[in-house]
Amino acid sequence: MAAVAAESGRTHIAFLPSPGMGHIIPLLVMAKRLVVHHGFHVSFISITTEASAAQTQLLRSPDLPSGLHVVELPPADMSDILHDDMTIVHRLCLIVRENLPFISSFLRQNPPRALVLDIFCTDAFQIAKDLSIPTYSFFTASTALLAFSLYLPTMDREIEGEYVDLPEPVQVPGCGAIRIEDLLDQVRNRKINEYKWYLLSVSRLPMAAGIFVNSWEDLEPVWLRGSTENSFFQQIPIPPVLPMGPLVEEDEPLTDSDKECIAWLDKQPPDSVLFISLGSGGTLTSAQLTELAWGLELSQQRFILVARTPSDASASGAFFNVGNEVALKAEAYLPQGFMERTREVGLVVPSWAPQVAVLRHPSSGGFLSHCGWNSTLESICHGVPMIAWPLYAEQKMNATMLAEEGAGVAIRPVIGAGEKVVGREEIARVVRVVMEGEEGKEMRRRAGELQRSARATLKPGGPSFETLSQVAAKWTTTVQ
Repeated sequence: MAAVAAESGRTHIAFLPSPGMGHIIPLLVMAKRLVVHHGFHVSFISITTEASAAQTQLLRSPDLPSGLHVVELPPADMSDILHDDMTIVHRLCLIVRENLPFISSFLRQNPPRALVLDIFCTDAFQIAKDLSIPTYSFFTASTALLAFSLYLPTMDREIEGEYVDLPEPVQVPGCGAIRIEDLLDQVRNRKINEYKWYLLSVSRLPMAAGIFVNSWEDLEPVWLRGSTENSFFQQIPIPPVLPMGPLVEEDEPLTDSDKECIAWLDKQPPDSVLFISLGSGGTLTSAQLTELAWGLELSQQRFILVARTPSDASASGAFFNVGNEVALKAEAYLPQGFMERTREVGLVVPSWAPQVAVLRHPSSGGFLSHCGWNSTLESICHGVPMIAWPLYAEQKMNATMLAEEGAGVAIRPVIGAGEKVVGREEIARVVRVVMEGEEGKEMRRRAGELQRSARATLKPGGPSFETLSQVAAKWTTTVQ
């Protein structure tokens, strides 16, 4: 891990994301904007411990702009610390903690003007404080989850028992209510380490000089205003909340198989293809994948299905190994004859697809998504309505916001009474609603409105562009 030579005349900023594509991508997009639009020199610190192949490929891309330097930390020995059934946040926080000596060494040798931390890297606050480096938090999820997370330490002090047993939705001061069934996985059991690590991470947010959030007012007006103006949050007090989204990847390198996928799309009519992808970490059970395949076939709609080997153990089974799974042939886990029967209307892609390129394509007319925040923003930025299929973390909160709380860009399938999976008839119904029904047309119109709003907020003079410009000016002129 060599020292980074500071580029003459450029303000030096460091970024520290936790592992996982959902955390790395938005921080990398922000880093690129600082380099390209504001002339900064950025050190992007990459924790290589447990890094997926997709993460490594992204951060070693030859297309990264000059001035953005990826610093790969040596892998830490986690053999006696991690175990297979460890949950995501617990695992992430331990990985970051074991990398603190490397992080400290780099920052001491290459002190930046400011440090931008991912929410699960808050152990590094103390290092930055010792080095007098102003530190900002980048909250990679929704503003709704940020507001809830800032309220969580108060809930922890004042509420006895489990939150899932509360008789009413959780009312976040000055904001909205969160249904008990939509609470994120990390707070559904207060006795386990997953909750304790999440609580510790969010309780440190007030230590930041500012909190960047990947959103904008037109998407989350109530949550943004509440978290910045309500007296509860002012009394904590929290640092400035800085909305500068939507930050999404605009381009991605295409492999030969990716190009084949786009070539197939080129042959399809406009708005005619449903894209099915459950993010970098999501997996379905064998039974649910079977029902999904049958539902697609019954719908008689065009589709691209990103088919990942099913997992009956965990809905987030691919989180740490996306891009380096041992892929079985899709025929091994899809219904017998499915690919042959649907070959005129469907394309099955193993494991991973160029999501941004697919959503941007004029033939894409719908997106069956796990509702991770990055995927949500990518779909909105390209004006594509969604079928909300949340799997883990805070994705149920996102799905409710998209389908029921004003965004109006998604429909959510219903699991039948006594059933454990969404049935094929229900899947076929919601696919047809989005792709050819009047409700789908209204969702597409609303998605188009938000798409135009997203473009406007990121242009010079737009609120998100100006927020980042003001912070950049502060970093440039402040002498530490």
